[in-house]
Amino acid sequence: MIKISPSILNVKENDLENKIKSLDNSGADYIHIDVMDGHYVDNTSFGVETIKKIRKVTSKILDVHLMVKPVQHHIDDYIEAGSDIISFHPEADENSLNIIKYINQSEVNSGIAIHPEINIEKFEHLLPLVKQVIVMTVIPGFGGQQFMENQVYKIGKLNEIRKNKNYKYKIEVDGGINNTNKDSCINNGVDILAVGSYLLSKDKTEYTNIINSLR
Repeated sequence: MIKISPSILNVKENDLENKIKSLDNSGADYIHIDVMDGHYVDNTSFGVETIKKIRKVTSKILDVHLMVKPVQHHIDDYIEAGSDIISFHPEADENSLNIIKYINQSEVNSGIAIHPEINIEKFEHLLPLVKQVIVMTVIPGFGGQQFMENQVYKIGKLNEIRKNKNYKYKIEVDGGINNTNKDSCINNGVDILAVGSYLLSKDKTEYTNIINSLR
């Protein structure tokens, strides 16, 4: 079954605990947490302390997406904070292979995120080592953007590579997901939908129905 990973990028800090508990109770599988340091992208967002806070109020999988540059010196902090999956943009650090190996040695799953302007082929050598690949269907940096349909082919390509080479990674899509475009992602082989504004802009009483409809 398709997993739903609500993206909390636009949730205000003082409302975070209530939102997380509501998502937890509504059947979300993961919590998608975007971390920005103002270097890989212009904006800044949640950091280590936020991960620790969220970890205390949910047992859901914490799906941490690092949009930071460089990456390597952040990894220990995010492992210790309680992340279950740590995905990063490999072009943001020349030590991407070592970072993946280091994460894999911990009890955390490693992942990479593919920027819309980057081809899968550039990082195909990393695919046998990671547990998750995020296909970005918006430009990283801020929430509420429109879904980029021209990126869906990457999901199909990753699914084809996975089948042909018996790789074990899950495919996640992140950016502008809603009830209209989710089917093209699912039909191409996606496993996880990271859903932001389409879900979080609604009243919490609607979360369960929306999550179920996305599956």
